[in-house]
Amino acid sequence: MKLNEIRDNPGARKRRMRVGRGMGSGKGKQSGRGGKGQTARSGVAIGGFEGGQMPLYRRIPKRGFTNFFRKEFTPINLGVIQAAVDAKKLDAKAPVTIEALKAAGLIGRVRDGVRLLAKGAITTKLTVKVTGASKAAIAAVEAAGGSVEVEQKPEPAADEAAKA
Repeated sequence: MKLNEIRDNPGARKRRMRVGRGMGSGKGKQSGRGGKGQTARSGVAIGGFEGGQMPLYRRIPKRGFTNFFRKEFTPINLGVIQAAVDAKKLDAKAPVTIEALKAAGLIGRVRDGVRLLAKGAITTKLTVKVTGASKAAIAAVEAAGGSVEVEQKPEPAADEAAKA
């Protein structure tokens, strides 16, 4: 290979379309923008506007609500923890905490805590310290000879009251 033989891969550089240069170019007259009016202009199309008719998003009834105060727990399954113990990512003798799970790469961002779920089987005796756990998960860990400690995260309002 020589320096004067270096070429881009075919199709790596695409020429831009020259618009408004005659009907023969394929992009003449309105330059691919359709007819005149609002749709031909930039930045003024009204999304959801139906010509004065009541728009669809206002005709359909609204149901339910979003609870802003809900807790968002990061789920972790027993099978994932057992696989990590088998792969030596988690130490079976040390307690399995949120920090240990994060260090092992089993969970990502923790919002309001970690909730232990019962999907998968666990055979190792473990001490698991999490924010929440399902009854089936607690029963499965205790059946394997381990224990689950459910520790609550302190509420922000409680912290402020303690400071005052």
